[in-house]
Amino acid sequence: MSNEQYAKDPRPPEDGNGNRRRRDLLIAAAALVVFSVFLMPFLRPGHAELSYTAFKQAVRDGRVNRVVFEGDQIRGHILDARPVQQEPAVGGGAPRTEGAPDDQTGPAGEPFTSTMPQIEDRELLALLEKKGVEIAAEPAQSGIWGQLLVGILPWVLLLGAFFYLSYRMQRRMMGGDGGDGGGIFGFAKSKAKRFRAEESEIGLDEVAGLQNAKADLREIIDHLSDPQRFRALGATMPKGLLLVGPPGTGKTLLARAVAGQAGVPFFSISGSEFVEMFVGVGASRVRDMFEAAKKEAPCVIFIDEIDAVGRSRGAGLGGGHDEREQTLNQILSEMDGFTPNEDVVVLAATNRPDVLDKALLRPGRFDRKVYLELPDRDARLAILKLHGRRISLAEDADLGLIAARTVGFSGADLENLVNEAALLAGRARKEEVDMEDLAAARDKLVLGAERDQDIGEEERRLVAYHESGHALMAWLLPNADPLDKVTIIPRGRALGATEQLPDEDRRTYKQRYLKDRIGVMLGGRIAEQLIFDEVTTGAEADLSQATELARRMVCRWGMSERIGPVSWKDDDSPVFLGREMGQGPNYSDATGQLIDDEIKGLIEDIEQKARKLMSNNRSHLERLAEALVESETLGRERIGELLEGPPAKMRRVGAGG
Repeated sequence: MSNEQYAKDPRPPEDGNGNRRRRDLLIAAAALVVFSVFLMPFLRPGHAELSYTAFKQAVRDGRVNRVVFEGDQIRGHILDARPVQQEPAVGGGAPRTEGAPDDQTGPAGEPFTSTMPQIEDRELLALLEKKGVEIAAEPAQSGIWGQLLVGILPWVLLLGAFFYLSYRMQRRMMGGDGGDGGGIFGFAKSKAKRFRAEESEIGLDEVAGLQNAKADLREIIDHLSDPQRFRALGATMPKGLLLVGPPGTGKTLLARAVAGQAGVPFFSISGSEFVEMFVGVGASRVRDMFEAAKKEAPCVIFIDEIDAVGRSRGAGLGGGHDEREQTLNQILSEMDGFTPNEDVVVLAATNRPDVLDKALLRPGRFDRKVYLELPDRDARLAILKLHGRRISLAEDADLGLIAARTVGFSGADLENLVNEAALLAGRARKEEVDMEDLAAARDKLVLGAERDQDIGEEERRLVAYHESGHALMAWLLPNADPLDKVTIIPRGRALGATEQLPDEDRRTYKQRYLKDRIGVMLGGRIAEQLIFDEVTTGAEADLSQATELARRMVCRWGMSERIGPVSWKDDDSPVFLGREMGQGPNYSDATGQLIDDEIKGLIEDIEQKARKLMSNNRSHLERLAEALVESETLGRERIGELLEGPPAKMRRVGAGG
């Protein structure tokens, strides 16, 4: 079906009138059999209706040898054609048979029925026994409609439930559009959602940031837009591209932009949608999806979170998952079976490339890897402007300052920040989103929501000195990131927070910067010891982060003279892969002891220097802590006034904005 035909009629093609007629005939035949089975007992010959008096007279005349009692109904047969003598009616009237003329006779050998009167007739049983009539009894039955209802209703309900479940599963397999998905047996059909070219309203120009990734994808777009040009040169299109990046960096959005920019159909599916409880379903869905894509070529198939089915085979706790491995094998087979003329590009996204099977990453499958990184300052500003178009921004909203204060935010985080600011403005019944809302939204995402918690005065002072210790170390240490804000308002799980703002985005870190960073982490604990002469549990997270950073410096980055320029990577691989499980560390016990000594020595050396520096500036610590108790939150300008820093330091602190 062409794209124009699909745009006119988005429904999938029918299987054909022949299949539908055969299905209707089977349903009609099944219904006929069911009705025949339950109607047979009611298709009896006609019964002559005798009055009760005529029935007793026939018994006296010996023309009845067997009767059947069924509730108040009596059934039997007339043995000969002699007239049935009617007894005189009460009141002297002429005798008559109910429903027949006076001279009615029961037909010889034909059945009859009669109805017993409401009053008890004690003479009947004696008369029947005297004449040697065989007596039988059957349970009373309802009328013919009642019997039909009781006999047929369960089957009607069963068939109705069957076809209803078939219809529901059919809609579910086709994404709820009511298409023909194979009925109840359609679970093996592909769940990929198909988007027409005109449905995609975004292109690469509408995606903010990701300049390097977009440059890598433009060649794919050129090939999809004009495959004949490359085919004439003998070029083969890359069969697969793997989008790799942290969560929220725009992998799915970039795939949609590729399809929209190239103007080709787009099939989207998640890796987890391949695998079901039934064995072989995943492989069947892969085959069905690729067959549909080949008919629509050139097109794009996008598999999101491919690590759900693409993990390394034969690894992990308990071995591999047979169903997942079959699905992966089918994906490998379909991709390797492409011919250059099919023009089907497979895009896949994952944030765990380390767990993927090597066969999936070899040339001929996913030929290229496109790496998506967290946006830098300029990219963050572009993303904020893009999402800021859909809200009413006030004139004082400085998106550049917000971009500078959102180091480490992904595109999804920035979108969430703008939305959170709009929610805060709506809660305050504002007509526009101002800078205060954007700053509050940013603090909420970074530090957590403010908590209304009753804290005693003593604990409040303790938290103030702890956070002032962090702030003072960040102020005094020359290589630490500049201070931005310190607060003792409880947010999230923390009772306070000290926030630093880097001058620029960093991708590599110097040794002296890392040491000063550890010094800032230890500043809170040092302040507690200096002022209160004891430590508290408030430094748990600080010690954990400092120890982990020191371990990386010693084991991975070669920043220890005794260890030397070697890397002893810790066993931090995922447990479910089982690659190094049970092997232990890749160094000897003596080396392990040396590593522990170096980590401890590094932290203790940094702590001694930081303690000496804080002791020499105790007055600044006390001044900062008392101001913090009074104001609860101090910005960088107020901190500069309290610490009376030199002009150079002041300029460095203000450079973060």
